Amino acid sequence: MSEATTATASGSRRRLVLALVPLILFGGLVALFLVGLRGDPQRLPSALIGRPAPEFRLAPLAGMDRPGFATADLAGHVTLVNVFASWCIPCHEEHPFLMQLAGDSRIRLAGINQKDQPDNARRFLGRNGNPYHMIGVDPSGRTVIDWGVYGVPETFIVGRDGRILFKHVGPITQANLDRVIRPEIEKALAR
Repeated sequence: MSEATTATASGSRRRLVLALVPLILFGGLVALFLVGLRGDPQRLPSALIGRPAPEFRLAPLAGMDRPGFATADLAGHVTLVNVFASWCIPCHEEHPFLMQLAGDSRIRLAGINQKDQPDNARRFLGRNGNPYHMIGVDPSGRTVIDWGVYGVPETFIVGRDGRILFKHVGPITQANLDRVIRPEIEKALAR
């Protein structure tokens, strides 16, 4: 084999390798994407799990007979913290399940009303029932950002020590209430 033939063959192999590298990288990204799609979108990771709830103090929803909501209110109780808004369609869908949970005297429900008009929030709760022991108003959305909220509704279980134990993204349904949320509440109560 001549030197020119060897150089041509070597150049062809180099071009082939350079052409395959992007394809291999693309294939790896597709595989990672497909693996990610198989996960449960309701179980987004939270950096706050196991950590104390962020410091906050929210004013009460005006015109309601419930107090506002602050970090100090979490101490000594297992609390289910639900981020909601009257304009949120999934919040309407999950509301009957929050009403069910409100009947469990072992836990307290706290609502964070995010970026909502007070009149609309009051109408929403007046029409559907008020499951919350306390309701804090977060007109700017700053507090829910500190909680790591992606969007409403989201629900957290906070232990007696004020640490966030569980996060549920999306509306509560009968299926995830029975399979996930009630068992997480039981774990929190057993601590």
